[in-house]
Amino acid sequence: MGAIRQKTVITFPMDGRAISHAHTEANADERTMATDEPVERGGTGLAPTPTEAMVGALLGCINVISHRIAERIGISLIDMTMQAECDFDRRGVLLQEQALIPFPEIRVTINAISDGSGAQLAQLESELAMFCPLSNTIRQSGTRLVETWNITPA
Repeated sequence: MGAIRQKTVITFPMDGRAISHAHTEANADERTMATDEPVERGGTGLAPTPTEAMVGALLGCINVISHRIAERIGISLIDMTMQAECDFDRRGVLLQEQALIPFPEIRVTINAISDGSGAQLAQLESELAMFCPLSNTIRQSGTRLVETWNITPA
Protein backbone atom coordinates (compact mmCIF):
# COMPACT_ATOMS: atom_id res chain seq x y z
CA MET A 1 0.00 0.00 0.00
CA GLY A 2 1.39 3.43 -0.97
CA ALA A 3 1.81 6.45 1.21
CA ILE A 4 -1.09 8.83 1.60
CA ARG A 5 -0.57 11.80 -0.64
CA GLN A 6 -1.35 15.11 1.01
CA LYS A 7 -3.29 17.76 -0.87
CA THR A 8 -1.14 20.73 -1.83
CA VAL A 9 -3.98 23.26 -1.83
CA ILE A 10 -6.61 23.20 0.88
CA THR A 11 -9.50 25.41 1.93
CA PHE A 12 -10.06 26.08 5.60
CA PRO A 13 -12.98 27.95 7.12
CA MET A 14 -12.78 30.60 9.82
CA ASP A 15 -15.45 32.76 11.33
CA GLY A 16 -15.30 35.93 13.36
CA ARG A 17 -17.52 37.76 15.79
CA ALA A 18 -17.41 41.42 16.77
CA ILE A 19 -17.50 41.27 20.57
CA SER A 20 -17.36 45.08 20.54
CA HIS A 21 -16.29 47.74 18.08
CA ALA A 22 -12.64 46.93 18.95
CA HIS A 23 -12.63 43.32 20.18
CA THR A 24 -12.92 40.46 17.67
CA GLU A 25 -12.89 36.71 18.21
CA ALA A 26 -11.95 34.51 15.28
CA ASN A 27 -12.50 30.76 15.29
CA ALA A 28 -10.80 27.96 13.37
CA ASP A 29 -12.29 24.59 14.24
CA GLU A 30 -12.41 24.54 18.03
CA ARG A 31 -9.61 27.10 18.45
CA THR A 32 -10.24 30.77 19.18
CA MET A 33 -8.01 33.78 18.84
CA ALA A 34 -8.79 37.36 19.72
CA THR A 35 -7.72 40.81 18.61
CA ASP A 36 -8.44 44.02 20.43
CA GLU A 37 -7.37 47.64 20.61
CA PRO A 38 -5.60 49.37 23.49
CA VAL A 39 -7.74 51.09 26.13
CA GLU A 40 -6.73 54.51 24.80
CA ARG A 41 -8.32 53.58 21.45
CA GLY A 42 -11.54 52.27 22.98
CA GLY A 43 -10.59 48.62 23.41
CA THR A 44 -9.94 46.52 26.49
CA GLY A 45 -6.25 45.98 25.74
CA LEU A 46 -6.62 42.26 26.51
CA ALA A 47 -5.39 40.98 23.14
CA PRO A 48 -3.00 42.12 20.42
CA THR A 49 -4.22 44.58 17.81
CA PRO A 50 -4.94 43.05 14.39
CA THR A 51 -1.64 44.39 13.07
CA GLU A 52 0.26 43.02 16.08
CA ALA A 53 -1.47 39.67 15.61
CA MET A 54 -0.29 39.59 11.99
CA VAL A 55 3.33 40.14 13.04
CA GLY A 56 2.93 37.59 15.84
CA ALA A 57 1.64 35.09 13.27
CA LEU A 58 4.73 35.84 11.15
CA LEU A 59 6.97 34.96 14.12
CA GLY A 60 4.99 31.76 14.66
CA CYS A 61 5.34 30.82 10.99
CA ILE A 62 9.09 31.51 11.07
CA ASN A 63 9.37 29.25 14.12
CA VAL A 64 7.42 26.34 12.62
CA ILE A 65 8.96 26.42 9.15
CA SER A 66 12.52 26.94 10.48
CA HIS A 67 12.20 23.89 12.71
CA ARG A 68 10.74 21.79 9.88
CA ILE A 69 13.61 22.76 7.59
CA ALA A 70 16.19 22.14 10.33
CA GLU A 71 14.76 18.67 10.98
CA ARG A 72 14.77 17.83 7.26
CA ILE A 73 18.42 18.87 6.81
CA GLY A 74 19.50 17.14 10.02
CA ILE A 75 20.32 20.01 12.37
CA SER A 76 18.93 21.29 15.65
CA LEU A 77 17.64 24.72 16.58
CA ILE A 78 17.89 25.13 20.34
CA ASP A 79 16.49 27.95 22.45
CA MET A 80 15.23 29.91 19.45
CA THR A 81 13.92 33.41 20.08
CA MET A 82 12.67 36.01 17.63
CA GLN A 83 12.12 39.74 17.81
CA ALA A 84 10.26 41.83 15.25
CA GLU A 85 10.38 45.55 14.68
CA CYS A 86 7.93 47.05 12.22
CA ASP A 87 7.63 50.32 10.40
CA PHE A 88 3.88 50.94 10.18
CA ASP A 89 2.30 53.61 7.98
CA ARG A 90 -0.84 54.40 9.98
CA ARG A 91 -2.47 56.76 7.46
CA GLY A 92 -4.93 54.03 6.47
CA VAL A 93 -6.05 53.06 9.97
CA LEU A 94 -6.32 56.77 10.83
CA LEU A 95 -8.65 57.11 7.81
CA GLN A 96 -6.45 59.86 6.37
CA GLU A 97 -5.63 58.20 3.05
CA GLN A 98 -4.87 54.77 1.67
CA ALA A 99 -1.46 53.44 2.68
CA LEU A 100 -0.47 51.30 -0.31
CA ILE A 101 2.27 49.57 1.69
CA PRO A 102 1.16 49.78 5.33
CA PHE A 103 4.34 48.02 6.51
CA PRO A 104 7.25 49.49 4.51
CA GLU A 105 9.72 47.32 6.44
CA ILE A 106 9.63 44.55 9.02
CA ARG A 107 12.90 43.53 10.64
CA VAL A 108 13.06 40.13 12.33
CA THR A 109 16.01 39.01 14.42
CA ILE A 110 16.26 35.26 14.97
CA ASN A 111 18.56 33.99 17.73
CA ALA A 112 19.28 30.32 18.24
CA ILE A 113 21.83 27.76 19.23
CA SER A 114 22.50 25.21 16.50
CA ASP A 115 24.77 22.30 15.64
CA GLY A 116 24.49 23.10 11.92
CA SER A 117 27.44 23.86 9.67
CA GLY A 118 27.75 27.18 7.89
CA ALA A 119 26.38 25.63 4.69
CA GLN A 120 23.42 24.06 6.51
CA LEU A 121 22.56 27.33 8.23
CA ALA A 122 22.76 29.18 4.90
CA GLN A 123 20.39 26.56 3.44
CA LEU A 124 18.03 27.05 6.39
CA GLU A 125 17.93 30.82 5.85
CA SER A 126 17.42 30.47 2.11
CA GLU A 127 14.67 27.88 2.43
CA LEU A 128 12.85 29.84 5.12
CA ALA A 129 12.47 32.70 2.63
CA MET A 130 11.11 30.20 0.09
CA PHE A 131 8.74 28.19 2.26
CA CYS A 132 7.28 30.42 5.01
CA PRO A 133 3.83 31.36 3.62
CA LEU A 134 3.47 34.46 5.77
CA SER A 135 6.96 35.71 4.83
CA ASN A 136 6.05 35.22 1.17
CA THR A 137 2.71 36.99 1.55
CA ILE A 138 4.29 39.93 3.35
CA ARG A 139 7.07 40.26 0.76
CA GLN A 140 4.57 40.06 -2.11
CA SER A 141 2.65 42.96 -0.53
CA GLY A 142 5.65 45.21 -1.12
CA THR A 143 6.99 45.07 2.43
CA ARG A 144 10.75 44.76 2.79
CA LEU A 145 11.22 41.82 5.18
CA VAL A 146 14.71 41.66 6.67
CA GLU A 147 15.66 38.53 8.61
CA THR A 148 18.86 38.62 10.65
CA TRP A 149 20.10 35.32 12.04
CA ASN A 150 22.36 35.16 15.09
CA ILE A 151 23.46 31.55 15.58
CA THR A 152 25.60 30.38 18.47
CA PRO A 153 27.32 27.03 17.85
CA ALA A 154 26.02 24.17 19.99
